[in-house]
Amino acid sequence: MKILIVLPRFPYPLEKGDKLRAYNQIKELSKRNEVYLFCVSHEKVLPENVDKLRPFCKEIRIVRSPKLVNYKNVLRNFLATKSLQIGYWDSTKARKAYKEFEREVKPDVLYNQMVRTMVYVARSSYPKVMDFQDALSMNTERRMEHSRFLWHYILHFEFKMLRSTEYNSFKIFDALTIISDADSDAIPHMRNEDIYITPNGVDFDYFHPLQREKKYDIVFCGNMHYEPNVRAARFLAEQVMPLVWKQLPSARLLLAGAYPKKQVVGLANERVTVSGFVEDIRESYASAKILAAPMQTGSGLQNKLLEAMSMRIPCVTTTIANNSLHAAAGKEVLIGDTAEAFAEQVLLLLQDEQKRNDLAQQGYDFVHENFSWEKAGEKLESVLKSVVKSK
Repeated sequence: MKILIVLPRFPYPLEKGDKLRAYNQIKELSKRNEVYLFCVSHEKVLPENVDKLRPFCKEIRIVRSPKLVNYKNVLRNFLATKSLQIGYWDSTKARKAYKEFEREVKPDVLYNQMVRTMVYVARSSYPKVMDFQDALSMNTERRMEHSRFLWHYILHFEFKMLRSTEYNSFKIFDALTIISDADSDAIPHMRNEDIYITPNGVDFDYFHPLQREKKYDIVFCGNMHYEPNVRAARFLAEQVMPLVWKQLPSARLLLAGAYPKKQVVGLANERVTVSGFVEDIRESYASAKILAAPMQTGSGLQNKLLEAMSMRIPCVTTTIANNSLHAAAGKEVLIGDTAEAFAEQVLLLLQDEQKRNDLAQQGYDFVHENFSWEKAGEKLESVLKSVVKSK
């Protein structure tokens, strides 16, 4: 098949979940198909990052969209009662460039990531599949519940717009995919059972157990500019760790990830390290005894859990995160939803080496059995083929 993939961001470097998903899907689809890539980018894409995709893509087209233009489009969409996110990733320049690229490629099927790129492919006559990735409306609703004043109003507006957009997607696309059944259930449509579940995977050759000195007791990893990660980091450092320190005063926490906001940087002290961007995230995982992922908001599947488990690092998380993961609580992962419950699970692992080892092995086996990029890619390819065949 000749597949034209449309993304709201260039999928490298892999510091965001949507980039990681897109990169690995492209890599898998390219094994048996011709892949053409169209991306909108607000930042300059470095040549060395483009080179990372060239082995998998027949051709790559990147359109730089200045942020000033996109902010104007956000205002335009607000006045027109449309999604602000769609406005942010929209531009006349990018639309024209996409149409030209589509005419040149003449694809068998279009595959676009998230509702953010709907404006580019919605009127195309080619067979088309959209990846919701996760339920953005549910993500926005959860963030709205934890916000106040003007930001609460903005998020409430965007929540309603995203709900409407997700509903209308069923009219526009020949098939829809999503990362987990929990996210599928959150999409507001009577046909949400028709959405294909195409989960993320793990690069097992890369994320494998490493023997490293345990400089830290606990690690939390993620893009530290992403609000759900910021909220989780603060919850961990400000509410959970004081409870842990009552019993283990010397316990050390590492917050690792790119673009840390001021709220995250401000958490650093003699017992909390904020590393910022790290060249090899595996070193952060391997440097700690356990991974903590106390997600309070957000949606989708937490790659940090998959990666840590694949490196045989025991994990503590919340029900929100495990709803998509489906790990066995108490066997493959530990769950705590309040600061007290989360601290209790953390202390249980830190004070019992055998429990840490058992949980780490069970998590390792679980991930290897259920999360493979190869299997996820094959499932996505079958969805694209079925759409081409039916059209």
